[in-house]
Formats: sequence, structure tokens, C-alpha cells
Amino acid sequence: MDDKDLQNEKAKIVKFVKNYAEKSGYIVNPDPDDFEMIIDGLVANKMKHGRQYCPCRPVMGDEEDRKKICPCYWHKLEIEEDGRCQCQLFFSSGKTDD
Repeated sequence: MDDKDLQNEKAKIVKFVKNYAEKSGYIVNPDPDDFEMIIDGLVANKMKHGRQYCPCRPVMGDEEDRKKICPCYWHKLEIEEDGRCQCQLFFSSGKTDD
């Protein structure tokens, strides 16, 4: 894969992540350096493993790995409890429904 393909893949993942956050009522990490580092981890996992696995969770090559595809199985509970997911990609928007 050349640099152009890598940049295209990165752009697709950024678009997916931002669309998912907006649709779900979250925000993405507001720190541009942190955001890019997490996106680079997703891209690296997509290139290495074929899926955009969360960079904060090890890929073990078993059935549990499905839960680690971003957005991971645990992200909603983590955001509810901690205000952010473990990777720090998605954050609570701070909005409440009351």
C-alpha cells in the first residue's frame, strides 16, 4: 500500500469516526495530536489485521477480537461511567436529557 492509499484509508476512518460520534451524541477527542495518534492506531490495525481494532486493546486472534472493532463493545459504558472511552477517542458531549 502506498502513501496515497494510506491517506485515503485514514480519511475514511476519520469520516467514519466523526459521523459516528455526531450520530451517537458524542464528541471526538478535542486534542488534535491525541486524535491523530488514535486515528493512526486505527489505521495501523486496519492495515495489519484487516479491521479497525481499537488501538488501546490487544488483538489476540480469537472470537473476542470482534468486540474490539471501533467503536468497541465497551465504549458506551465507558463513556457513561468515565466521560470517555478507554482509547480516549470518544467523549461525552456533556449534554443531558433533563
